[in-house]
Amino acid sequence: MDLNIAFLQLLPGKTQEENLEKGLQACREAKERGADIALFPEIWNIGYDIDQEPEMLRKLAVSVDSPFVTAFQKLAKELQMAIGITFLESYHPAPRNTICLFDMYGKPVLRYAKVHTCAFDVEARLTPGDTFYVETLQTAKGPVKVGAMICYDREFPESARIMMLKGAELILVPNACPMEINRLAQLRGRTYENMLAIATCNYPAPHPDCNGHSTLFDGVIYLPDQSGSRDTCVLETPEEEGIYLATLDLSMLRNYREDERPGAWRHPEKYEILTDTEIAYPFCP
Repeated sequence: MDLNIAFLQLLPGKTQEENLEKGLQACREAKERGADIALFPEIWNIGYDIDQEPEMLRKLAVSVDSPFVTAFQKLAKELQMAIGITFLESYHPAPRNTICLFDMYGKPVLRYAKVHTCAFDVEARLTPGDTFYVETLQTAKGPVKVGAMICYDREFPESARIMMLKGAELILVPNACPMEINRLAQLRGRTYENMLAIATCNYPAPHPDCNGHSTLFDGVIYLPDQSGSRDTCVLETPEEEGIYLATLDLSMLRNYREDERPGAWRHPEKYEILTDTEIAYPFCP
């Protein structure tokens, strides 16, 4: 089973209306090029422009049943293509950083709000999400177990590990930051240690503090007919704006996971400290 993922590495416009129209057109182009899933970068409705006063942020936020979000739901059904749309979500007491994933029938499958908000920066104005979800996404190629994390979430190994334990085969990652050698290595490591695929969509340059380099890592380290390890990087885009497609070989990943059995040799009884709220100096808040 080959799953075609479109990375909508786009520069946002000046208004939500511009982003809506540009996003819809990008999805149509992705479908024409054979995509099964289209993924946006982080908070697409306002181009991750959250350096705003709290009251302005609340005005910019949209609900899950707003015209902005439902337009992509309707388009997913029309195109028979899954769409992961990102937006600043209306929420109490403060907005959330959210992705909604619609399947090929326009059904809402997953709604995830960023758990690890950057509370040391402007995201301190946002409400963190509460947990990580894994759901079965229906695509034109068949079902796939999908989860999501957003940008800073990927810097915590627990994020991907929780979704692996819930059965995720693919994690979608909307992003808005410089993807340099260390963050790219981090994603490679997450796929390696959890034996799953991670698709990350970033904003292109010259969007502030972003540089493209959207990626797909497939998580398959070894193949029975090959000696040594293999490169898990299926796609790394350049810095420029564009719609980039990559193919995830799910059959290969599923066969690999059956042989290697991710999580089988864990010792969770020895991991109590991971849920301990006591943090030693200098890592305490």
